[in-house]
Amino acid sequence: MTSGPLLLGVRHHGPGSARAVLGALETRRPAAVLIEGPPEADGILALAGDDTMRPPVALLAHAVDDPGRAAFWPFAAFSPEWVAIRWALAHGAAVRFIDLPAAHTLAATDPTWGDGEGDEADQDARVDPLAELARAAGHDDPERWWEDAVELRGAADPLAPFEALAEAMGALRETHGHGGHARDLVREAYMRLQIRAARKEFGDDEVAVVCGAWHVPALTRATTATADRALLKGLPKVRTEMTWVPWTHRRLARRSGYGAGIDSPGWYGHLFAAPDRPIERWMTKVAGLLRAEDTFVSSAHVIEAVRLAETLAAMRGRPLAGLGETTDAVRAVMCDGSDVPLDLVRDRLVVGDVLGEVPDAAPAVPLQRDLARLQKSLRLKPEAQERELELDLRKENDAARSRLLHRLRLLSVTWGTPVAGRGSTGTFRETWQLRWQPELHVRVAEAGVWGTTVESAAVAKAEARAQEATALADVTALAEQCLLAGLGAALPVVMTALADRAALDTDVAHLAQALPALARSLRYGDVRATDTAALGEVAAGLAERICVGLPPACTGLDTDAATEMRGHLDAVHGALPLLPDSTGTAGRWTGVLRGLAARDSVPGTIRGRAARLLLDDGGLDEGEAARLMGLALSPGTPPADAAAWVEGFVGGASGGGMLLVHDERLLALVDTWLTGVPADAFTDVLPLLRRTFSAYEPGVRRTLGELVARGPSASAARRTDAVAPGFAATLDEERADGVLPVLELILGETDLVGVDR
Repeated sequence: MTSGPLLLGVRHHGPGSARAVLGALETRRPAAVLIEGPPEADGILALAGDDTMRPPVALLAHAVDDPGRAAFWPFAAFSPEWVAIRWALAHGAAVRFIDLPAAHTLAATDPTWGDGEGDEADQDARVDPLAELARAAGHDDPERWWEDAVELRGAADPLAPFEALAEAMGALRETHGHGGHARDLVREAYMRLQIRAARKEFGDDEVAVVCGAWHVPALTRATTATADRALLKGLPKVRTEMTWVPWTHRRLARRSGYGAGIDSPGWYGHLFAAPDRPIERWMTKVAGLLRAEDTFVSSAHVIEAVRLAETLAAMRGRPLAGLGETTDAVRAVMCDGSDVPLDLVRDRLVVGDVLGEVPDAAPAVPLQRDLARLQKSLRLKPEAQERELELDLRKENDAARSRLLHRLRLLSVTWGTPVAGRGSTGTFRETWQLRWQPELHVRVAEAGVWGTTVESAAVAKAEARAQEATALADVTALAEQCLLAGLGAALPVVMTALADRAALDTDVAHLAQALPALARSLRYGDVRATDTAALGEVAAGLAERICVGLPPACTGLDTDAATEMRGHLDAVHGALPLLPDSTGTAGRWTGVLRGLAARDSVPGTIRGRAARLLLDDGGLDEGEAARLMGLALSPGTPPADAAAWVEGFVGGASGGGMLLVHDERLLALVDTWLTGVPADAFTDVLPLLRRTFSAYEPGVRRTLGELVARGPSASAARRTDAVAPGFAATLDEERADGVLPVLELILGETDLVGVDR
């Protein structure tokens, strides 16, 4: 490589290749640097020299008319291409991308023309050059071979590694041709044309080419420009846009699905950045991480781990300790042989969650710019590492954050996911799990078709979804989303669609599915000061129709349908108290439950659940509940029906176990019925009973077993119906006053004035 274009064949994201490229460029100092990548990005290459551009970053290309059709070209600080770009910008050399334009790549329908991923079958059929070279060298681990041959070795002549690698790749191309990468032939034809043009413009000795080592033999092959143009003739093409976006180390890892070619980006980043003594510096990083996680690691541990890693490298015949040796040493010395802390090291350091940054001047769709403005004003910075965010909706900034996250979810930009909070579960609290992933930039670009701001785009998409929705539950869920996202402008269209679907839907199950979302929406409206009068009218109408249609809908059901209807019964019962008192459905609902509990044609699981709901709400006294249970568990009732009634009454997560613990009369009824079930029927009811009682907490099951073993207590026999189970006959005022200090902390002292003790 003493004359002609300087061809630097590299491994993408290889720190050894990056150092070698830097050395070769410093030696030859070419006037032009050509890099494997989409030429549409030439106009934004200068941004790579901006001080605010921090890798890992990626070039994002997407079709203008179909933003979901996109491709990424990622770069890390240790990527040879990135090093070449930065060198060219720093030394005033021309820098250009010479790969096949993204306009052709994104237009292709053949999967082998995509972004290089393909399906698993395609991947299996393709030649892995590193694996082939490692196998030829007698190694079964390509990563380890590459570390030994390139990453952990230096060379006095900076051009020597590229000459050796070019020779090896030439032998592979002679044997395997394109190696299953059919589109490489077209890409290489385009690259040869660009190299010819650069040689003519700058001269043969003034051009350096940085590309994958696999392509070097094809770029030196003697072909004519006419033959190369013939390969490019008739390629499909679409209009594309290109920008820089932040990337992460985790997305550089092969396991993330992006196939960037490295399993340990954090380790490679360390090798590239460490000026000297990389093993000692790595062990110090590991020790710092483990100490931050409250694991005792001393300086002696670090010294011993370094010694062990170096010893292992010598025993295994390696030039320096690699990732395998350092990992083994960390496991043995710092982790006491356990893989649990070692998994943390792999996740945080070997892979890592480093998130890059791009300058504000980078091109972006208007929606992306509005999102960036909101993120800055709300102090909600995107982060690659998952974190939990607690919001208090009574605070203006937290409420605005909530609206933004809900609007993004409606636009399918799932930056945050609502989760159950550890504290209050009231409507004034929200808990989110946040994690920004690079592909969300594509989702933002896709959402840009709906509007230029997050709010206008969310409104437009909500209106479109409302008009397209056919299921009532989908529209009610959308109405709930609009209220959570503060999209009052979309509510008229959504409410019109909701009223239309509700008027046409006669299926009680659909109505029951839709009501809870409406009830929650009314509740959220109070928190967010949203006008929900129209929602209240629709909800009241749905409640009335459910009260009328539910009793006949609960008759003649099989087991599966009865179980599903029981779930609807619970959902409606939980939703009705959230409706305004003016709807007047509470009394009517109590009548519906009484009718269901007493009707023999209703399946046992629904009758039992109706009785339990009445008992919990005070609509049924204990004596009446015991009477209903006695009837349901009478000898004349088929065991399967009786077991279904028991499941409905005491099953699920509604505290049925504690009810039996505190009301021994009900427990005695269940016990008497169960011991009287005939042997031939017992095996039929056993699975249902196991499902019912297995849902109880272990302590509750143990207490029930002790009560049954002990038999009826004297206190249960003496207790009168006037006293609720678990309570004394009179109020203990001294004990009751004990809660007042806690209430003062919650409500404030002034709010307790006039409290009736």
